[in-house]
Formats: sequence, C-alpha cells, structure tokens
Amino acid sequence: MAEPNTTAPRPVKIIAGADPFGTDLKDALVSHLRSINIEVEDLGTSSYYSIGAEVGRRVSSSSADTRGLVSCGTGVGVGMFANKYPGVFAATCLTPSDAQNARSINNSNVLAISGKSTSKDSAIEILNTWLNTPFKAPCPASENKPWDDEVLCFLDNSVAEMSKIGKEDEEKESSGSCSICCLVKNRELNPIEMIPGGSMKIVRESPTSAIVRFKAGSVEPAHHHTFGHDLVVMEGRKSVWNMSKGERFDLSVGDYLFTPAGDVHRVKYYEDTEFFIKWDGHWDMFFDEDLETAKSAVEKETV
Repeated sequence: MAEPNTTAPRPVKIIAGADPFGTDLKDALVSHLRSINIEVEDLGTSSYYSIGAEVGRRVSSSSADTRGLVSCGTGVGVGMFANKYPGVFAATCLTPSDAQNARSINNSNVLAISGKSTSKDSAIEILNTWLNTPFKAPCPASENKPWDDEVLCFLDNSVAEMSKIGKEDEEKESSGSCSICCLVKNRELNPIEMIPGGSMKIVRESPTSAIVRFKAGSVEPAHHHTFGHDLVVMEGRKSVWNMSKGERFDLSVGDYLFTPAGDVHRVKYYEDTEFFIKWDGHWDMFFDEDLETAKSAVEKETV
C-alpha cells in the first residue's frame, strides 16, 4: 500500500462516539487524535444506533472540515445509523486500504471502526490513512496510480449525485400534502345518502371533524344545522351561498369559511372537491328546499 499523503488537509475537528463494544478502541483513537493536535468532541458511550445517529447528525450540520469517528462491535451498525443524515458518508474500514479507498473514492467523512476485530495499533494505522488521504488521491482501487480524467469527473459527480438520492421522492410525497390529508389517506369515505355525489368520513366526534368529498356538478340544496362549522378546502372548487345573510363565497384550495349555526346555505361544486370540516356537537342537517329547486336556483346564479 502506498504511504498516506501527509500533506493532505486534515479535519479541524473530529466528533467521536462508541457503543460499549467499541469504547476501548474509540478511547485509544481519541487519545491519538489529541496527541497529533486534532480537536475532538468525545460524545462518550451509548447504544450503537443512538451514538451512530448522534455523530451523523452533528457531522451533517457542521462545516466540511468536521468529520466523525464511530466504533461498535463490527463498525457496521454505527456507520449505518450515521449515514441516515444528509451529507454524511460513513465507511466501515477494517484495513488501511479500506480507509484509503473510502477517502479517495467516496470522500468519506465518518470513519467506522470494529471494536471486536481491530487492534489498537491497526486502528491507529487505519485512522492515520483516513486522515491523510485526500479525495480522488491514488489508492489501492486505482492500483495506487492517479485516476484518469474520466474517473475524476465521475468521482466529482458521484458525491453531488449521492446527496440528491431520495430527495425527489420526498418532494413528491410532500407536494400537495398536509397533515389533514394524511388523516384520511387510504380510508374509505361513506356516501352521504341525503345528497347525491357526496361522501364523508368522520375523523373524530364531539367536537366533530370530518373529511367530505363531492363530485363535480353536485349541489347541496339549501339547508341549515344546529351547529356552526368551519371548513378548509383541500382540493377542487365550490361556491357557498349564505342565504340568511345574502352572501356568496367562491372557494378554492386553501380557502377557509365559517358558517354560523342556523344559517341557511346552498352549495355548488364545480370540480371534484374535498374539504375538512369541524363543528361542535353531532351531525344533523335540515333541508329548506328540494334538490331540483336548488339546481334551478344555482343555474340562474351562475349564468
């Protein structure tokens, strides 16, 4: 193996931690780091998943010149949990060659060490190699020769591309979604027998909240309730006529409306529409006109 490049920029700070199986090795490596004047924040000993995650979290939120050191029985678990955080590239290294490859190819910024299978002397050699090997340096994987231009370009792009993995899926999942929508995800809504085209799912009762859907073209005849109710439109478009107050409200996604108790109101749905509604008390509905009368009135209002 080629000698490490001792002129490579070293990290300014190392954040270290271990589980009980890796504590002795971690302590030896922390002492070594301090002896060569590298600042160390030693997080001590915890379970492998929590210490790996904590080191990963801190490296993820730190500057590029801060790296991590983790140790457990195999060096695998702590590395896996550290890698849950964006911008963290933890590598489990059992030999100096592993460390050199991890730095050269993957720009590893967290070193994971096996407390059960690595001696202190070997671990120090692995750590020194990892500290002193720059990204894209010659390494055993390149037969210790400089990478050609094509591979160098690939290595540069790979680090940027790794950081993007998963982000598109997260954006798709979060786009157009909210906590209210998640309340009824994969739930069946029950038809509202009193009004064609409508369906509803009670989310909770007293105070009551529900998700309501209406098909495009549906009309709610003039009606009133013994309760006032708040609603927020999540999908679609609708108009509400408060006939008691002589007001009309045209609502689309994100719009909020409160209708006071007893107010007579009529509704028209222009698109498939879904909304969240909340009220005090139990569901009731008293009609003030029939459906055909309502449809005729809506046509006159909307021409």
